[in-house]
Amino acid sequence: MLIRKHLHLSYCTNIHPGENWKITFENLQKNVPAIKQQVSPNSDFGLGLRLSNIASEELGFSDNLKDFKSWLDSNGLYVYTMNGFPYGNFHHERVKDAVHAPDWTTTKRIDYTRRLFKQLAFLMPPGISGGISTSPISYKHWHASANEKKEALAQGASHMAQIAVFLYELEAETGKYLHLDIEPEPDGLLENTQDVLSFFNEYLLEAVKKTFAPKGINANTAGVLLKKYITLCYDICHYSLAYEDPQNTFPLLAENGIKVGKIQVSAALKILWNERSIAEIWEMLSEFDEPVYLHQVTELSDNDVTTYPDLPVVLREQKEFKELRAHFHVPIFLKEYGHLYSTQDDILKVVAYVRKHAVTEHVEVETYTWEVLPAQLKLDITESIIRELHWLKEKLA
Repeated sequence: MLIRKHLHLSYCTNIHPGENWKITFENLQKNVPAIKQQVSPNSDFGLGLRLSNIASEELGFSDNLKDFKSWLDSNGLYVYTMNGFPYGNFHHERVKDAVHAPDWTTTKRIDYTRRLFKQLAFLMPPGISGGISTSPISYKHWHASANEKKEALAQGASHMAQIAVFLYELEAETGKYLHLDIEPEPDGLLENTQDVLSFFNEYLLEAVKKTFAPKGINANTAGVLLKKYITLCYDICHYSLAYEDPQNTFPLLAENGIKVGKIQVSAALKILWNERSIAEIWEMLSEFDEPVYLHQVTELSDNDVTTYPDLPVVLREQKEFKELRAHFHVPIFLKEYGHLYSTQDDILKVVAYVRKHAVTEHVEVETYTWEVLPAQLKLDITESIIRELHWLKEKLA
């Protein structure tokens, strides 16, 4: 939904199971009209669409894409952004680090992303931009040495440069502007703003110059096109885990010409220690240990961030910490969880900045862990999404 000029707000449909197109569409039909009725009854409601590779392939069969567009139009719905990070199934089975596979060193990732962009270009209405968020190149622990990491970054840059050219040609053909939004996260090859700036300057720029050169486009213009078509997905949970302050990060990105294609509104778990509740904290934190998703944990010490690859590592050690943050995407409207907290304060900082500055056109709530939350936090999915959207809409208004 358009909540102010050029600012679209919705939620990411990765919260709904979507192993294939049939299941994806059934869940959209079941949930989305009811959500729209509550949060945007008198105006069109946008979607942050998530399609697995299989669902995307099947959407291209027969008249599925046209039929889906007709369903969207008849229900006052539109698609303006997609989540192209998870390639495979995202529910009811172990995901963990496989969420990065296939990574940007592979042609499978190029093919999947290119297909999503074609589908988004068809689905999105005229007069708006469209974006697809994607993985931070690869998972750090798949690459043992510094040289292997550099090779993965170089290969990823080469493949993303192909996407930049594809988007340049797609805009020339359709008149629609779309962008690829890189999403840093802990233990990705890109974890924070400095990683993003280094990737743009040391890898992407040269790759894009080479890829655009056969089109007769000089190096300077290629650099401009790079920052038009390759942008950033600012996931608030992930940036909270990096202990970055949005009031510092957004100006730094702007100074370097890096656009924010999408802000994903999400909250991490925050764990603060005090002597009276240590045992209760560990007990409550253990309730968040589940086998489906990767829950990296970060600690800030001496201005350096230490990352533990998953929550069980921290639970086994149970050593003394001043503060920890855990990758869990907890409900954004809750500030406290018993003896635990959320990073909702970072969401409010981002909201305050967005209200004063034109940071992005796309805002998307991305709480996808409802089904694996501790029992006392599990609520009806539709009601939970509505509550999150109402909460955020009020804060942004």
